[in-house]
Amino acid sequence: MAERTVFQSLSQRHLVSLSPQASVWEAACVMTKANCGSVLIVDTAGAMLGILTERDLMTRVLAKALNPQATKVADVMTPNPQSVGPDMKVSEAVLIMIERGFRHLPIVSPSDKILGVFSVRDALPREIGDAVSLAEFNDQVNDALG
Repeated sequence: MAERTVFQSLSQRHLVSLSPQASVWEAACVMTKANCGSVLIVDTAGAMLGILTERDLMTRVLAKALNPQATKVADVMTPNPQSVGPDMKVSEAVLIMIERGFRHLPIVSPSDKILGVFSVRDALPREIGDAVSLAEFNDQVNDALG
């Protein structure tokens, strides 16, 4: 069986996005309604400026006791998030997520069109297992090379 690409694996094809002027409260409401763990922050032309995730809400808003209705997403988002192309294999995307410690990867076309957000929830157990094996192999190689 051929491995799926990140675009093929998307469970949700609709894009959840907000402007940088939106409040954190609005972002939390949009994420809750869409049942997703992130929202892309885009400019008026639709270009990606950043991403706001559940983790960002917890560590950058709640843990700092910021007012979610008064805090703009632009102030707490992760700016210029790493993105991947639609043809990247799922195991490769999961490996990036493991090695870099994040849970959401925007998928962007070669013409910079935002196609969606890949989450580890979109991966099959076999694909996650392949990524974990690659991560362990990379650790062993790095240890051997000192």
